[in-house]
Amino acid sequence: MANSYTKAAFHLLVTAEEAAMLRLAERAVDILDTNGADEDLALGYDSLGTAFHALFPPRGASRFESFLDLFDDWSFPYLDCRIGLDAPDENGKVMAFFHGDQFGVEPVAKLIRIACPSALPCGFTWSSDCDRLRAGEFGGGAVVITADGIDWHSTTGILTRALLRAEDPGEGHDGYVLAVRSPEDDIAYWNNTDGLGALSSATVFRGDEAAGVNPLPFEDAAWLALPAPRHG
Repeated sequence: MANSYTKAAFHLLVTAEEAAMLRLAERAVDILDTNGADEDLALGYDSLGTAFHALFPPRGASRFESFLDLFDDWSFPYLDCRIGLDAPDENGKVMAFFHGDQFGVEPVAKLIRIACPSALPCGFTWSSDCDRLRAGEFGGGAVVITADGIDWHSTTGILTRALLRAEDPGEGHDGYVLAVRSPEDDIAYWNNTDGLGALSSATVFRGDEAAGVNPLPFEDAAWLALPAPRHG
């Protein structure tokens, strides 16, 4: 028999109000863990106060469905981490310590994005391992959290892309952007939200996606392959 672990431990500086929200999230998990009837859960939801309700508006018979969206499986609404909170400093900031050996990477990342906006952008790393030397049981990854969303990175994904480049050194493994030259001889890049803009906001097209994009009505447009990212 072998035991597998998903581990993470990191600090995050948050406001006192955000720290209080983290505690309310833990209380919400405890309320849901009672497996009570919907009317009892609704009373528990009401007890969490208006600040919690503002971030997780009441939805569904239990009123907890907005909060449950943090979790893939609503039957198991657990953060699977411990959250330590220091006393507020002279600026009213609180150092939060997230840690656990069966860490809920996805729900914790989603909670931070909603409950701790002052800390954004931020991120954390995590590892997966086993108490026996079993193939495929060791790895990890990183999470980047911004106001716009969450980016997930894993060692498996990094290795897979690196092997693809080694097997086929041709370009395009990391996608393409559409570059357009304006009549003023400036270069802009296409993004699906705003049209033309800076390279940093360009939409990255992968695989056959670029083939399905019509570069017209741009007269002077070209696809540029992105270089491979560097991992330090």
